[in-house]
Amino acid sequence: MRPDILNPLFTESDTLDGVGPKLKKPLDKLGLTRVRDIVYHLPDRFVSRRVVETLDDAGEGEQIVIALTPTEHRAARSGRGPYRVLAQDNIGNICALTYFGRASYSAKKLLPVGEKRWIVGRLDRYGDMLQIVHPDHVEEEGGDTLGRLCEPVYPLSEGLTQPKVAGLVAQSISRLPELPEWIEPSQFDKQAWLSWSDALKLAHKGENANARDRLAYDELLANSLALMLVRADNRRRKGQPLQGDGSLRAKLQLPYQLTGAQARSVREIEGDLAQEAPMLRLLQGDVGAGKTVVALEAMLIANEAGRQAALLAPTEILARQHFETLRTMAKPTGVEVALLTGRDKGRAREGTLMGLLDGSIDIVVGTHAIFQDSVSYRDLALVVIDEQHRFGVAQRLQLAAKGKRTPHTLAMTATPIPRTLTLAQYGEMDVSRLDEMPPGRQPIDTRVVSLDRLSEVADGVGRHMANGQQAYWVCPMVREHETEDIAAAEARYAGLKERFGDDVVLVHGQLKPELKDAAMERFASGAARLLVATTVIEVGVDVPAATLMVIEQAERFGLAQLHQLRGRVGRGSEKSTCLLLRGDALSEVGRERLALMRETQDGFRLAEEDLRLRGGGELLGTRQSGDTPFRVASLEQITRLLPLAHDDARLLMERDGGLTGTRGEAARILLYLFERDWGVQMLRGG
Repeated sequence: MRPDILNPLFTESDTLDGVGPKLKKPLDKLGLTRVRDIVYHLPDRFVSRRVVETLDDAGEGEQIVIALTPTEHRAARSGRGPYRVLAQDNIGNICALTYFGRASYSAKKLLPVGEKRWIVGRLDRYGDMLQIVHPDHVEEEGGDTLGRLCEPVYPLSEGLTQPKVAGLVAQSISRLPELPEWIEPSQFDKQAWLSWSDALKLAHKGENANARDRLAYDELLANSLALMLVRADNRRRKGQPLQGDGSLRAKLQLPYQLTGAQARSVREIEGDLAQEAPMLRLLQGDVGAGKTVVALEAMLIANEAGRQAALLAPTEILARQHFETLRTMAKPTGVEVALLTGRDKGRAREGTLMGLLDGSIDIVVGTHAIFQDSVSYRDLALVVIDEQHRFGVAQRLQLAAKGKRTPHTLAMTATPIPRTLTLAQYGEMDVSRLDEMPPGRQPIDTRVVSLDRLSEVADGVGRHMANGQQAYWVCPMVREHETEDIAAAEARYAGLKERFGDDVVLVHGQLKPELKDAAMERFASGAARLLVATTVIEVGVDVPAATLMVIEQAERFGLAQLHQLRGRVGRGSEKSTCLLLRGDALSEVGRERLALMRETQDGFRLAEEDLRLRGGGELLGTRQSGDTPFRVASLEQITRLLPLAHDDARLLMERDGGLTGTRGEAARILLYLFERDWGVQMLRGG
């Protein structure tokens, strides 16, 4: 149960004054559904202004606060032009206060002739006249204008204004309860941090790095503590020790020897599986490093011990692909591999469900459908989760509840994450890294090409297809937006299909699943030579015959996505090429990013470089997939403060009695505040 002290923060946003159905819609769009969300809706930046006595004291382009007296109202003759209010300062200098559209109606009331008003806005020049366009604030003498010398600028959605959001923030801040301190006292004193409520108030008033750090630290501490609680609970649970005799693994007929990294990871997993405490391990491997083989070895250990294994994939395309790969690889062993997705209906589904229940199916591959209530297992002992960052801890725990005892869990990710950030994502797991590539993999020839040469690139793709080879063409979005000049998959597909006919197929996330699967099947079988797609093919799509990747407007992608997309080629023995088509408006960071792609194919190095280039940007590969565990902490803060928060959480768990005692009760409040209460649920009776 959430502590009562937090209830004021978790009330709906429409309990605030002025929030009705019309305003709630744009608030919901920003994720501001509760008072807590509004409190943590921190400003992007602040506008700093200067009070000036006269217009002579101000510079053009400067944000100012000045007292002006309106002298004349001038409406546009056409009715469509600007509405101007001429006003003078205390020595007679004239400035036009300019309004457009509906805003002109309010100008008549706000600025009566002859009455002095405090004006807040940016001073500019139009022709020979000084002007302030759409003043930010107009107030009578004695108003709070001078308190707006430093004003926050909030992220908005259509239907919201800065004053409206600022007003809602002020209301929300007034509801802040006094919460007990959860930070370890010596750490609190060393950092000279403010209390939680004071930090929130100051973070909305101005550029206060100390306040922002305090709030980011809270979020990182909550995350670290929740992951430690999961880990501690996992070690207390009784799983099923799995001892394989090697009989099934010996029957595997792999075309190559395992790399040293693969063999090491299999040994680490085998050691974990032999323990009574359930395994909780992350297998982190670069694109093409051979995670699937390691996962199959782990699942065969479970089968050798007479138990079942399940592989959970984030998309149906990836689930079907894993199913085909595992079924082919496992064929010599005689184990039964089945597929279960949300699309399976009727007798086929019933047959799979019966096979899982009676144990005749040894390995099941599927989407989230495999942990629905209607799915039961005879003895599920190992769960493999592919692309772990697309599943939350709560989802993983739901699947883990399917076994007679808590199953062992092996999570996999092809998104290389810098070592400094692994704790942020996977703090509850042990980590195995595949940092070697299987033998025979050729380097991918990566080139950067100007979009001006688009027709030449299309000619090259045509020659590539004429030679019997396959290619990908990736665009940044599904369809073009009226206001942005971004390559769209549908438009590019139409043009290429007109040129190359039925050799071209299209895949994107908005297609119906059956159309998507049919297109992928045609491409995978070789019936189609060119696949036009969005980043839906970023992870897991494996067509060894595809040897050319074209990424249009590559500067719009992060290094993580570029690396994942490039990894769709170079999967066979043939030489592969990746063409990064760049636009003209290339930033310095974009230029460096593309240069790095040419320079290296080491995903772990690219992850570290991405961290350096992004600075205060996004966590590598997480926001790009629509999921990040942090809302307050920036990447720079994660890098700098996470080790401190991790140590603080460890002290609480190991020295200060966990969630018992005074600090423990405060920490429990913290977990609920940041909605890491699945960490609390790990406690017996929590």
